[in-house]
Amino acid sequence: MEINGTRMLIALLIGIAVLIVLVLKTKIQAFLALILCTILVGVIGGMPLAATDIVDASGASKSGVSIINSVTGGFGGTLGSIGIIIGFGVMMGQIFEVSGAAKRMAYTFLKLFGKGKEEEALAITGFLVSIPIFCDSGFVVLSPIAKALSRTTKKSVISLGVALAAGLVITHSLVPPTPGPLGVCGIFGIDVGLFLLLTIVLAIPMAIACIIYARKVLAKKFYRIPDEEGNIVEMPYQAPDYEAAFNMDMKGVPGALVSFLPLLLPIVLILINTVASALKLGGGFWKVLIFLGQPIVAVGIGLLVAIFTLGKPFSRETILREMEKGMASAGIIMLVTGGGGALGRIITDSGLGAYMANGLAKTAIPLILLPLLISTLMRFVQGSGTVAMTTAASITAPILAAANSNLILGAIACCVGSLFFGYFNDSYFWVVNRTLGVSEAKEQLRVWSVTSTIAWGVGVVEVLILSIFMH
Repeated sequence: MEINGTRMLIALLIGIAVLIVLVLKTKIQAFLALILCTILVGVIGGMPLAATDIVDASGASKSGVSIINSVTGGFGGTLGSIGIIIGFGVMMGQIFEVSGAAKRMAYTFLKLFGKGKEEEALAITGFLVSIPIFCDSGFVVLSPIAKALSRTTKKSVISLGVALAAGLVITHSLVPPTPGPLGVCGIFGIDVGLFLLLTIVLAIPMAIACIIYARKVLAKKFYRIPDEEGNIVEMPYQAPDYEAAFNMDMKGVPGALVSFLPLLLPIVLILINTVASALKLGGGFWKVLIFLGQPIVAVGIGLLVAIFTLGKPFSRETILREMEKGMASAGIIMLVTGGGGALGRIITDSGLGAYMANGLAKTAIPLILLPLLISTLMRFVQGSGTVAMTTAASITAPILAAANSNLILGAIACCVGSLFFGYFNDSYFWVVNRTLGVSEAKEQLRVWSVTSTIAWGVGVVEVLILSIFMH
């Protein structure tokens, strides 16, 4: 059976329209709306109801792909990579909260960066952490620091959380050895070291623009502070209280080393894994380190360290109760994240993404804009930044090489395009919004979709400026 590309495109447009109406205007929960609309897209698009051999819209043969296979595969595939980490991360966050470690971290950041620089501190933290770690995992692990800073300074947790999320996603999308950019470098056959240096420089203005938006717009528009129970509540705006923050009572709060250790240890292990894998280091010792540096194992070790160090003053019952409280909050994050993955997978399985990208490649668009436009379009259609940049690279690398265009610039364009407008089909959209307690769809779009688009917009300007000097 062959899937018609035009029909699938119409189905996607209808599906997105229905999804927006369901989320904005009805009482249907976002997870259910995502699954319903994913199935609707498949049915209208002509995907088989039962598993069969098909030829997708790009002409490739697929075996065993059906609507339900795509939904369950996308849901399971997304949660398979991040679900366990979300579970470990929220349990660790709860221990940070009850032990006072998050308070110690917040106080350390205040002392280190000075008052009024909390957004910059969190963005820089995310900027560095996301080079070796997936941004989803990084945000789950680091978000307790943003919440603690919000509680102590009375600054909105939304602006602080968005600054952290922006720092994480920008380097995740641009800087090797994150898998997406590393894959793009491989497809284009360019020098990874030179690409890394260039993208770090390009990422800085993008992060600054997102910080300005968080501070000038979100800080007052969405003024929300975590209460003593950890619930994020909306309240009338008040000016930051740095005096109280700098003079807060730290009696009984764990020291900086003990507080940061469960956070730093996984980051170091994952970084070692990344470097050792990239350098293809062998031997039993390195194999053990590579295993320990797998994100699931590393964050699990961090959780164990938190239990046995930060949890030491508490009874077994107290620590178990706190971790279970964290696990309860993880449920909705996992469901909507998996739902976003299901919507993205049905686009990939139908071949619609490749169909649209190939059609765009045949137009008379200036060559350097081609990878940017294909990556942007792919990002909007199916949600995954990694899929967007690698698909754009696969299609445009041979075209740019044949035309003797600058391949490094082409690779940068692929990565920049993958930042465009993260919304319902993007797992990170749900992780950020749900962790920060943003549940209304209109607010979710303003909090995260606009932020990611600002980063994309600055990146587009940078690509256009670079194209004047790099031919």
